[in-house]
Amino acid sequence: MPPPELIDDAVAEILLRLPPDDPACLVCKPWRRIASSPTFLRRYRRFHRSPPPLSFIAGSYFLDPTPCFVPTTDTASPFRHAVSHCRGYFPLDCRHGRLLLKKPETDHFLVWDPVTGDRNYVPEPPIVWFAAAVCCTAAGCDHRDFHGSGGSYLVLCMGTDNMLPIVHACVYSSRSASWGALVSVHIGASYVTPARGTLVRDAMYMYFVLGLHNKILKYNFAEHCLSVIHPPEVYDKGIVLMVTEDGLLGLSGIRDFNLYLWSREADAEGVEWWVQTRMIDLQSRLLPVANPFKRVERAVVTGFAEGACVIFVSTDIGGFVIELKTGRDGG
Repeated sequence: MPPPELIDDAVAEILLRLPPDDPACLVCKPWRRIASSPTFLRRYRRFHRSPPPLSFIAGSYFLDPTPCFVPTTDTASPFRHAVSHCRGYFPLDCRHGRLLLKKPETDHFLVWDPVTGDRNYVPEPPIVWFAAAVCCTAAGCDHRDFHGSGGSYLVLCMGTDNMLPIVHACVYSSRSASWGALVSVHIGASYVTPARGTLVRDAMYMYFVLGLHNKILKYNFAEHCLSVIHPPEVYDKGIVLMVTEDGLLGLSGIRDFNLYLWSREADAEGVEWWVQTRMIDLQSRLLPVANPFKRVERAVVTGFAEGACVIFVSTDIGGFVIELKTGRDGG
């Protein structure tokens, strides 16, 4: 006699405890209805808290700009065939389930949802832009269910004009299908090298290399204003902005194979300052798993996975992932 079928509640309790870094184990057809229900998905997110990164997006502006999904687990990427629809587009940003892409010879951006396949074209902003970011429009959203915002999104662009030491910013809203008014701030340099933006609550932060006077630009979506923040230190290999476990602006940088983590805190009056919260010795973490026949000469922080609390570190023998909550690392 076959064993009796489990009731739905028992199946849900079992599925709830399956590891999130192996989604292939959730594809059993009889249990698909339970695993895909909104109620179960909300419980699963609360139970596992931060989801692990299953892949990251790579692309080269000078080689093949087509976005490439690089898996961080043994599970194959479900988007490996879908990227062919965005061939020739260079990935600029990825957040809340959407990708922001740009083809060099076109006058528009492409906002692509790889899950649903939706593709929306956004005209270029009325500025000479050098940095762009995408996010959803849901107020107070934890951004784990991006479709809850009704499909609306924002595109933020920053740029300069006539090589003046001023940065402009403007926002495109998919609801109005238009760019908003410009806001500006003086940065003290006319040439900047931007990095990917980091969203913290209702503000987008971008780190810029300005020679010896590197700065962080903050755009507040609610107040529609730009401001300048000075980083605590300038690391020789650059820094990466991040979100701390407390939901504050964070910063990471490497010096002498030590990873330094900072947090931007504030008092009741709104006065802000930087606090060093942690130092991780990369010599003991990365070098034992490195190639024993090759000496590691450098390590650079290359990215941070929002929502997963994971830092990506690149070395001259390969890349590594460091999970800040668990302390685990892997190549």
